[in-house]
Amino acid sequence: MLTHRLATEPDLPVLKTLMALAIGELQRGFLDDAQIAASHAVMGLDSQLVADRTYFLIEDDGRLAGCGGWSQRATLYGGDHSTALRDEALLDPMRDAARVRAMYTHPNFARRGVGRLILSLCEAAAAAEGYRRVELMATLSGEPLYRACGYREIERTAAAPVGGVIVPLIRMGKTL
Repeated sequence: MLTHRLATEPDLPVLKTLMALAIGELQRGFLDDAQIAASHAVMGLDSQLVADRTYFLIEDDGRLAGCGGWSQRATLYGGDHSTALRDEALLDPMRDAARVRAMYTHPNFARRGVGRLILSLCEAAAAAEGYRRVELMATLSGEPLYRACGYREIERTAAAPVGGVIVPLIRMGKTL
């Protein structure tokens, strides 16, 4: 049975491990090896989400099944190491869309409701703070889940090239 809780600072090492595993395995079939390697430089842990108490851990009988969160900050995607993508400005719920951020599922738990649970938690928390819309930056492997959960494409884009390698992304949004 899936359970959830807010992530805390002591969880950071296991979160990083899960993210690396998810990026490395769940992107296969959508990206080539060079794009997967470049993804590690673009994606990953944003510890600000944990500090803001907006980042969830999903567990199944004590095993980490996934993680993800939402944010009231302008940063749309990227980890602590992707400093060029960071914008810590606070969003206005009357004008801006909250951000769904850093969703990762352990490969052993793929297609078992982890992603849907994370989305429902994030959407409910954002709505409780007055947000009427949410946006996210989807990977190609995440796009089918987001579409199935009511997200619509805003634009197809790509991360800034990493060593000349382009990682395709899709900005998506949903009205709450």
